[in-house]
Amino acid sequence: MDTSTPPFRADHVGSLLRPASLLAARADFAAGQIDAAELRHVEDEAIKDAAAMQHSIGLASATDGEFRRASWHMDFIYQLGGVEKAPGNLAVQFRNPSGVIEFTPAAIHVGSPIRLGHTIFEPDFRYLQSVVTSATPKLTIPSPNMVHYRGGPAALDPAVYPDIEQFWSDLSAAYAAEVARLAALGCTYLQLDDTSLAYLNDPAQRAEIAERGEDAEHMHLRYIKQVNDSISARPAGMTVTTHMCRGNFRSSWAASGGYDFVAEALFSELAVDGFFLEYDDERSGGFEPLRFVPKGKMVVLGLVTTKRPELEDPDTLKRRIDEAAKYVALDQLCLSPQCGFSSTVEGNALTADEQAAKLRLVVETAAQVWG
Repeated sequence: MDTSTPPFRADHVGSLLRPASLLAARADFAAGQIDAAELRHVEDEAIKDAAAMQHSIGLASATDGEFRRASWHMDFIYQLGGVEKAPGNLAVQFRNPSGVIEFTPAAIHVGSPIRLGHTIFEPDFRYLQSVVTSATPKLTIPSPNMVHYRGGPAALDPAVYPDIEQFWSDLSAAYAAEVARLAALGCTYLQLDDTSLAYLNDPAQRAEIAERGEDAEHMHLRYIKQVNDSISARPAGMTVTTHMCRGNFRSSWAASGGYDFVAEALFSELAVDGFFLEYDDERSGGFEPLRFVPKGKMVVLGLVTTKRPELEDPDTLKRRIDEAAKYVALDQLCLSPQCGFSSTVEGNALTADEQAAKLRLVVETAAQVWG
């Protein structure tokens, strides 16, 4: 299989820990002490350094670390036409060994038809293109499903969308337009980040969906169709992957369960080129669901955790790759961290040096496995 195109044998999900200089500039901007131009200059310098770090480690893909965002998904979703911040906050519970913490983004309200008014993240992607050297610039955006999963039917103005099918249709059209515009910019590596398809493996999450009056048992089929409709017109030179995890906020998680519930439909029907899958602990289940992955699709095993600083043992990683290869050909496998290092601006409980060591481990282990 061609490994000169993404996803790469050693890859990564996207977000990186925000450097102290950037966090300080964000605080200064919020306090009115610097203007947007100065903040963007600090972001530019941080992104240039991040691209150089990724290059020095030997990664074949490079992201901007999502340094201009507060969170991996909401910064994109709020830029879709028709989507507004609603009063109050969503409350998403995350767990870690010490207990429970809450992520509280502003709520979503869809008050007019969903549409794409401008190419979201265009200036950001153009800047990334300008600072990478040999790596493939990768853009990460939330899957269209996240617009629905976060708010549900209650987020839709019934006067705008008396029929939810029209909402789904408009959402697909807006995403298809975004994909086409990104392709025109020269984006050849696009990743749709999606927690919903992983969350739906968790019976507790399905119970929440059912409580709000939706068909939790078949929601993943609707979500698969949504993604397919959004990317069906992408050009041949654009690789689209999806990353699925069970939550990543300050080293904590939101859902549990293997991929079994969605696996057959997901792997056989989702029309992406590769799957980034979280597999860093027992919460992710076993590799058996990978038996549904068809030939020609790549699976990026997220075996290296971004939630803890301790480095994994390379021999253990190689053993786990061998285990996965019992269900899908070794030639279809790649290695990455299980998630980003900083899905929100707060970041996980690691240092920049520990982050670099994790990425280096991925590159070195992949070289030993695949050459």
